[in-house]
Amino acid sequence: MVHKGRVSCLAGKEESLDKCRFCVHSVRFILPDGEIESPARAFCQMRRATQSVDLSEVTGVVCDDMRKEGYRSMMNVIS
Repeated sequence: MVHKGRVSCLAGKEESLDKCRFCVHSVRFILPDGEIESPARAFCQMRRATQSVDLSEVTGVVCDDMRKEGYRSMMNVIS
């Protein structure tokens, strides 16, 4: 759930939606009228294209961080 442009990433730790946009764990952004695939996920899966995400409209983020790593930049994956 998004609150003031931030989401709970780990217990007691919030991250900005800007960081989620570039996090390898972000899967989809939830909007009032549907969902958009995360730009980081699209890039990591070699599709390299997704719709633009208007972060001001995002109400939630689907995350697959099963190991509780927290934010991890996709830049670490592509470098």
